[in-house]
Amino acid sequence: MEVRPVHEHEKRTDPVLITAAAPSYDDELAARKRKYVLTMGMRFPCLILAGIFYQTWWLALALIVLSVPLPWIAVLIANDRPPRKAEEVSRYQREAKQIEDRDHRVIDG
Repeated sequence: MEVRPVHEHEKRTDPVLITAAAPSYDDELAARKRKYVLTMGMRFPCLILAGIFYQTWWLALALIVLSVPLPWIAVLIANDRPPRKAEEVSRYQREAKQIEDRDHRVIDG
């Protein structure tokens, strides 16, 4: 049995994943709510800015056109499930150990 110093274990920077479970439903819902609020929160300033810049008609029109599809986009983003992770995760790998280290006779017959 080999004894390793403690500092070798501290060199590993990636945490070891002990489960392949997805995030909880509450965590997913909270993240989707944040995305929805952020996207819908951009609509109100666009409309306010369009009212401020009404004398520059092309800028006001651009801000209004930008704000029209935001509710639809917000709903699509909020109802979309999170993407699957394609990264390689750090999993615990144990060393393969032999029961015995010597050769055995094989008897055929």
